[in-house]
Amino acid sequence: MKGTFRSLRGFNYRTWAAGAIVSNVGTWMQRTAQDWLVLTQLTHNNATAVGVVMALQFAPQLLLLPLTGYAADHLDRRKLLFATQASLGALALGLGLLTLWGHVRLWHVDVFAFLLGCVTAFDAPARQTFVSELVGEEDLSNAVALNSTSFHAARMLGPAIAGVLISWVGSGWMFVINAASFSAVLCSLSLLRVHELHVRDRASRTRGGLLEGFVYVWKRPDLKAVLIMFFLIGTFGLNFPIFISTMAVRAFGQGASGYGLLTSIMAIGSVTGALLSARRAQPRIGLLVTGAAVFGAGLAVAAVMPAYALFAVMLVVIGVSAQTFTTTANSLVQLSTDPSMRGRVLAILLAIALGGTPLGAPVVGWVADTFGPRQALCVGAAAGFVAALIGLRYRAKAAATSSPG
Repeated sequence: MKGTFRSLRGFNYRTWAAGAIVSNVGTWMQRTAQDWLVLTQLTHNNATAVGVVMALQFAPQLLLLPLTGYAADHLDRRKLLFATQASLGALALGLGLLTLWGHVRLWHVDVFAFLLGCVTAFDAPARQTFVSELVGEEDLSNAVALNSTSFHAARMLGPAIAGVLISWVGSGWMFVINAASFSAVLCSLSLLRVHELHVRDRASRTRGGLLEGFVYVWKRPDLKAVLIMFFLIGTFGLNFPIFISTMAVRAFGQGASGYGLLTSIMAIGSVTGALLSARRAQPRIGLLVTGAAVFGAGLAVAAVMPAYALFAVMLVVIGVSAQTFTTTANSLVQLSTDPSMRGRVLAILLAIALGGTPLGAPVVGWVADTFGPRQALCVGAAAGFVAALIGLRYRAKAAATSSPG
């Protein structure tokens, strides 16, 4: 297992990881509370409303794409992260106080979701590319996987804690706790040994800089295949707040703790998938195809599970496959992209993965409301299967091009 955690040998990555795990737990507590607040307190189990909140939270990934990738490539990422993390904490505190004072309305959640999305649009590509400054190129794939492990380990803890605390003290305190958790990241950023960062030359500020990322991707069939696959799964498949909350409430009659437990159980699979990815020396397109196919199959089987416990078991499979897919795609993009273009290309990846949610989440929520949560799961399953077919088509074309004669 020593090789699995090799990035932690460096002081800067250890420091960053310690702050990140605390903040990630808080983030998942807020996500759980936000979905539960909208679904059960501000509406009468309206999955479409949850989808709209998700859409507003992720829409800025698309709207601000030219600026966010440009910022990640041209600005000091550490200073940018100071600003974005502090802003995310302030927004969480604001929503928490509104909820605790009993003044929160659905439109308040919508507004805060959009503002959170705007800040996250700048934070995400900067945070992803900042990893390459914490470790060398040889450990980059491992560090990306360990970041995912941290995120999904928090996904095990955060929803389970939130599910219990929501029943005791209400949703508002989850937002306040999340606001406090951002101090851990700010502290870790201030403790980093700046002289040990692997800082590379910033991209030059050319007039066409905003479009260079798109041009670069367009000329790369491998990147185009990965991004199209990610669009399908990100838009229609990674809508777990809708899938899990509606299945918990409607199909199995569970409360907040039951919903939180399901989210945590799926995170067990996500952590397992991230650790398996950390052990691999190099990501491969074949693994990406396998992850997409198993993801689709897992959602399809979960859609017909008759009992809460059996559905929970399938969530582990879904978690492993989803994490295998996303981590492999992230690593493939980072390692195959020129460092000077990495921020912009990663911003495109994140915008496609998360920015597709404004399109997919309302659709999936509508399907859940109109036809039922099991049918909504089938939409995600179809996305996984189509993504796998696209990956297979790219592999076949690449093999035909490279074959002699």
